[in-house]
Amino acid sequence: MDKLAAVTKIAFFKGLPDEKYTKLADIAVIKKFRKGETLFLGDTPAHGFFAPINGRVKIFRTSPAGKEQILHIFGPGEAVGEVPVFQGGTFPAHGQALEKLETLFFPRQDFERIIREDPDLAMKMMAMLSQRLRILVNKIDDLSLKETPARVASYLLLLRSSQDADTFTLDLPKGQIAHYLGTIQETLSRIFKRFAKDALIQVNGKDITILDTKALQDIANQRR
Repeated sequence: MDKLAAVTKIAFFKGLPDEKYTKLADIAVIKKFRKGETLFLGDTPAHGFFAPINGRVKIFRTSPAGKEQILHIFGPGEAVGEVPVFQGGTFPAHGQALEKLETLFFPRQDFERIIREDPDLAMKMMAMLSQRLRILVNKIDDLSLKETPARVASYLLLLRSSQDADTFTLDLPKGQIAHYLGTIQETLSRIFKRFAKDALIQVNGKDITILDTKALQDIANQRR
């Protein structure tokens, strides 16, 4: 994989001049992980951040009782673990390859040097960090203020928007979607069946068709 081509596809760096892409490509390292392999552990020093080229990364935490809570899923073109790199701290959660993964890795010391030398790049990073904060706030909002059907409806509408189609394929196994939404697989399946019975969606294996967008949106907007 051409590192320079991969760097130009990272949203974190979108719109930068060509010479800055070259600087970033020079410090990037290509790393490969097997499905289920750990990229980093929570509460360990953030030695750099990742940007998937192929495959996806699951960010999650585990409770003392062993229950897993998925915080986010990152795919190609997205930066993973960049916030603690800026803070100079530790990773706040675990990162694991959801599937066979090829990713760029940006070592912290090299990246900090480039940032110090390039104020424009530093401003771009601040904008992306602000966007990441909004994502986190929305996630907390969904988990704390919405009932489970509302969270499921929001998730389906998000997939519809991201894939730009009324019919789309679930991006994760149902068990992992349930973890991501803060519920269990049995509850998720019941909600899917209820939505299908009410003619809001049609389910065909992993393929979902949205039949009534407005009704789903009304459910997604419901609060406790």
